[in-house]
Amino acid sequence: MVIADESLSPTLKQHLSGTVIEVRSGAEALCEVVEMDCVDMVLTALVGYAGLEPTMCAIAAKKDIALANKETLVVAGELVTSALVEHGVKMYPVDSEHSAIFQCLTGEAENPIEKIMLTASGGPFRGKDRSFLANIKKEQALKHPNWEMGAKITIDSASLMNKGLEVIEAKWLFDLRNDQIDVVVHPQSIIHSLVQFEDGSIKAQLGLPDMKLPILYAMAYPKRLPAKFPRFSFWDYPALNFEKANTEVFRNLQLAFDALEKAGNMPCILNAANEVAVAAFLKDKIGFLEMSDLIIDAMAKAAFIDKPSLQDYRETDAETRRIAQAFLQTTA
Repeated sequence: MVIADESLSPTLKQHLSGTVIEVRSGAEALCEVVEMDCVDMVLTALVGYAGLEPTMCAIAAKKDIALANKETLVVAGELVTSALVEHGVKMYPVDSEHSAIFQCLTGEAENPIEKIMLTASGGPFRGKDRSFLANIKKEQALKHPNWEMGAKITIDSASLMNKGLEVIEAKWLFDLRNDQIDVVVHPQSIIHSLVQFEDGSIKAQLGLPDMKLPILYAMAYPKRLPAKFPRFSFWDYPALNFEKANTEVFRNLQLAFDALEKAGNMPCILNAANEVAVAAFLKDKIGFLEMSDLIIDAMAKAAFIDKPSLQDYRETDAETRRIAQAFLQTTA
């Protein structure tokens, strides 16, 4: 067992004394564990930038990846996908939207994608304007209408940054051009995403909003294992609605598209700034709309690198966090 916080390791070891469980701690221990011979597949579900290096270690050790940590591809998509090819490793998406696309593409290897459409619930503030968002508190933002998730991803969903990160992730997972990725607001979260092919046909994957299915699909692929999850019924959802995402109100989504277009280490800058912004918002140190202001400031000030290495990503992440902290000090 590995625990990320090394200061808590002695307590965990004490609780597990008398068992056969070995306790390791820290970032290096994560890499050691994923490289073990007994490991066949690594499910990467760490939050944020922290998922990158253990995933790279697992790929180098030729372990297939079930990816729930979208930031790994957001931060270093080109580096990660090149490593997958170099080491002959497969990566299976666990995010419900990317799992949906992956499922829609099964059997379509000879048919080029025209575009994909990632669906977004719109979060708890769908349809609200900036004057409403200016007074949002974390307690409101943490109440997602459809999904039960951790605090960080729930805030990202409320700001639509989560969808922006998924746009960048999708580019690398499915080898897409930027203009092949659209976002559609779908409040019911029943259609998890769609793929449009060159003949105009669209395939969609539907299901109740529950992460159990995409996790099972990634872990068991190419088989579909029997499951007793609740089933979707059309009679419970007589109408499915779709809207255009408002990037003027929810600026984080547009910032993600901007970072994708700039490429290089800009998505890494976007991600690091957002992690600091969300943490500050959850501690009541910054307003909901100010999260975007912080990210814009960091994207303007952090050093841009066109062809970053892994070390460049490390330094970019650290530099961006320093810039973001300085922004917080000016708003305190």
